Amino acid sequence: MSAFAYVDGRYGPINDAAILVEDRGFQFADSIYEVVAFLNGRFLDFDKHLWRLRRGLAALFIEGVMEDAVLRAIAARLLRQSRYRDGILYVQISRGAARRNHGFPKASRPTVVLTVRSFDFRQRQQQLQAGVAAITLPDQRWARSDLKTTGLLAAVLAKEEATRGGAFEAMLVNGDGIVTEGASSNFHLVDGEGRLVTHPPSTAILAGVARDGLLQLARQAGIEVQERPFGIGEARAAAELLLTSTTAPLLPVVSLDGRPVGGGVPGPLAARLGRLVWQDVVRQTGWAA
Repeated sequence: MSAFAYVDGRYGPINDAAILVEDRGFQFADSIYEVVAFLNGRFLDFDKHLWRLRRGLAALFIEGVMEDAVLRAIAARLLRQSRYRDGILYVQISRGAARRNHGFPKASRPTVVLTVRSFDFRQRQQQLQAGVAAITLPDQRWARSDLKTTGLLAAVLAKEEATRGGAFEAMLVNGDGIVTEGASSNFHLVDGEGRLVTHPPSTAILAGVARDGLLQLARQAGIEVQERPFGIGEARAAAELLLTSTTAPLLPVVSLDGRPVGGGVPGPLAARLGRLVWQDVVRQTGWAA
């Protein structure tokens, strides 16, 4: 089955969906988006994604968007139409269509797009056992990476370079040698004392929903968490490296720039945190592998 879409009141197969050519999301990336996982037909952390969506809309001064209850109802209808059990909900809201001009139009109606498509989360459990590879690249994104806008070209190019290099993800490093995050994930390291370290929330990173969930679970389990910047040297010398995202709830990174991380295999904290993360997924959704 193909993916299904909602565009401004119209439901149907994604291949039949369309927006106007002068939509500002298409012309300027003047839009906010969210990606929400669903497993066993139930959305994961939907409230947190909606909160971040509203934060982004407010930061871009996009007004007139329907209430959260309506967005939920649209998402639920799409899910019923698709009959998917496991997959991804994509939500994108732009400022709307108007004559192409950099300044905000005097009057425009937001364009609201939602899509659902299937996704196999079982592959992530296999990768949790085996680990994945990453490469380091300069962080060339704009200065408001905390906003989940559709202006993703720098991340797209980084992800493509990682893929061509046989890696799962690109670790982005700023001009001061500080690791910010991944092209589509947050990075975390385990230091020699067994502490979980990750970049603090700031305009330099998108504080992921999966990131926040991991830190909460770690603290509840008595694992010390440090939210502080760390450099590329510390990342390369880490006992363990981890990444988190909506589509990859937790994965150990066992190779960085072709060199092994730690022992070159998933470490004990990755295994422990991986169990906690997936237990939380099951708690929220009732999903079974």
